[in-house]
Amino acid sequence: MDNVKIMDHPLIQHKISMLRDKNTGTNEFRTLVEEIATLMGFEALRDLPLEDVEIETPIETCMTPMIAGKKLAVVPILRAGLGMVEGITNLVPTAKIGHIGLYRDPETHEPHEYYCKLPDPIDQRTILVVDPMLATGGSASEALGFIKQHGGKKIKFMCIIAAPEGLERLKKDHPDVQIYVGHLDRELNSDAYICPGLGDAGDRIFGTK
Repeated sequence: MDNVKIMDHPLIQHKISMLRDKNTGTNEFRTLVEEIATLMGFEALRDLPLEDVEIETPIETCMTPMIAGKKLAVVPILRAGLGMVEGITNLVPTAKIGHIGLYRDPETHEPHEYYCKLPDPIDQRTILVVDPMLATGGSASEALGFIKQHGGKKIKFMCIIAAPEGLERLKKDHPDVQIYVGHLDRELNSDAYICPGLGDAGDRIFGTK
């Protein structure tokens, strides 16, 4: 089974087009990222486990489904992933939030985890890792690997735009992770920027240059 779902909903496509526009300012960009995360999250969380609980309606007592178990962990890859968190917690306010940060050694280019704080017990949760952009796939692949080392088992990854190169790497490195992509872009350029892309998501979310 292919572990990739490319979103085709018109609302997601429309909002991604607005993100791409270089004239979209920080505040609007941030709002759009959150809205896209909500729309994508609706699909990504389709298989959250349910259990029947007893509820008293104004008419009678009944058994009715609610999200089961230890629920959801949302883990943004710092820093741009932070922009997508609220979009998910709008859907699942009880979700716990972890954080993972990576840096690359300038000499060896090996990634190192500089920050990783995950809800406990992580092995019992559905983990949704979020990052707006999947370019080379290096950081995302390493982040997923670190989360597995910390005991994460049921992991999903969600990005707004992806380059084919990054998507192929993630599929190869983590065939057990379900990947949700807002739009698959054309290619990476020689500077490893996604084309046509939307520039640097972190800078545009946080208003930095």
